[in-house]
Amino acid sequence: MSDLADRPGTPDLPFALGYGSNGLGDHPLAAALDLLEEQGYDAVALTLGFPHLDPGAPAADLAALRDRLTRARDGRGLRVVVETGARYLLDPRRKHAPALVDADAAPRLAYLRRSVEVAAALGAPVVQLFSGVRARDVPGPVADERLRERLPGLVRHAAEHGVRLALEPEPGMHVETVADALRLRADLGEPDALGLTVDIGHCLVVEPGGVAGALAAAGSHLAHVQIDDMPRTHHDHRPFGEGDLDLAGAVAALADAAAGPAGYTGVVSVELPRHSWDAPRQVAAAAAAIRRAWTHLGARDPAPDPAPVPGPAR
Repeated sequence: MSDLADRPGTPDLPFALGYGSNGLGDHPLAAALDLLEEQGYDAVALTLGFPHLDPGAPAADLAALRDRLTRARDGRGLRVVVETGARYLLDPRRKHAPALVDADAAPRLAYLRRSVEVAAALGAPVVQLFSGVRARDVPGPVADERLRERLPGLVRHAAEHGVRLALEPEPGMHVETVADALRLRADLGEPDALGLTVDIGHCLVVEPGGVAGALAAAGSHLAHVQIDDMPRTHHDHRPFGEGDLDLAGAVAALADAAAGPAGYTGVVSVELPRHSWDAPRQVAAAAAAIRRAWTHLGARDPAPDPAPVPGPAR
């Protein structure tokens, strides 16, 4: 590996630029981290499960990974957030099952509790999670009640480990918008250990206020950000330039979030879960696109995002 001084970096960005390991699924974790270092990334969004890190990994393996992350970038380190979107980890036949809103969510809750413990061992301040898709025969109020019953214990577990949960609204899921997530958070008594993940691409599909509106609504509760391009018509994570995202406007909104009272300076991770086959090119291209958008930010005057059209969950 070449000297880090020869690599691109992101010293002027107001947030830590990361990349999701779910878009590096054809690389062993060590090689994936090497790719991120080579392109000057500041962070990795690490999905627990196949192929990178078994949630049940022993303490020695977690300690070794933490040491690897600490030594990265010539000692400057790679920040890490833990994500929990492994598709078939808990049920090999049903994607993202069981969900938190299913009748039996015990395996999901156990996975999330373990994810908190792994995050604490790695020094990751945030664990991302989502509600899951509500079955057609489950009324909305029933799903709401299940979340109100199940999340408090998980939130306490996170607080005890010094970790913040970041609930992600997903198109097609029961908690679909930032407003849905904030309403649930209010129902739970506004716990400090429960924040939000905002996926920038999702904002085109389901957020009435677009990217800027979603980030502003999340405010101080914003704990993690994912970024990707997406068509406004449906939920489809795409590389920048292949959807309808105004990337310069999105970066401007993130800069505003960093400069505002909430001061978001956490991880903004590129989310391309269907592009592992092209990972080396995508890792480089995504970083370059975000840096270009940041460099040209002074010339922006973005129009508001168009009205959203709901789409299916990934």
